[in-house]
Amino acid sequence: MKFTRRDTIILAAAASALSLSGIGAATAGEGDVVDQAKLLAPAGGIADRMLGDAAAKVTVIEYASPTCPHCATFHNEVYPQFKADYIDSGKVKFVLRPFVRNVLDAAVFMLAEAAGETNYHNVVTTYFKTMPEWSASPAPRDALFEIAKQLGFTQETFDAALTNQELFAGMEALRDQALNEFGLQGTPTFYINGKTLSGGKTLEQLAAEIDPLVS
Repeated sequence: MKFTRRDTIILAAAASALSLSGIGAATAGEGDVVDQAKLLAPAGGIADRMLGDAAAKVTVIEYASPTCPHCATFHNEVYPQFKADYIDSGKVKFVLRPFVRNVLDAAVFMLAEAAGETNYHNVVTTYFKTMPEWSASPAPRDALFEIAKQLGFTQETFDAALTNQELFAGMEALRDQALNEFGLQGTPTFYINGKTLSGGKTLEQLAAEIDPLVS
């Protein structure tokens, strides 16, 4: 998608860099198990923004893309109850990881990182809730900024967030690791103590995997 206002260097570079062509040979189907130790060592130097009790017996890692409609459906319709039942209750520690498919995915996660650990998930949640407003906009950068202002960003901090080249490179590394080492095939993909669950899931489907592990 074309940005109609002053483009930053990072977003201009991303337009050609974020391509899913040349996906690695590793593939992981539904139910396949990925080495948990490797999953807990994300590439790119980006710290996981974990929610929940660090001592929980179950780790749920979700790779998500803000422009993915299945991800938005999960976060808007399933995640609030999942959070209440499993994260807030201390049963699960939850990690949301960026999987950047395009420049808009990159921008949302860069804004979330710039907002800091306390506000990270609020930023991502807000952009999932407002996805129709910005993802199909003829001026997506303007649309992203209008929402960012509601989250406390100024023009200066918004522009600064989108020029963090180190962060952008880290998100590329995360994406490549997910494709090439973990066999990720689409978003959302969940790893429950290493077990692969591909595609959007209902609360009942997640509960069926998690409940036996916490009983």
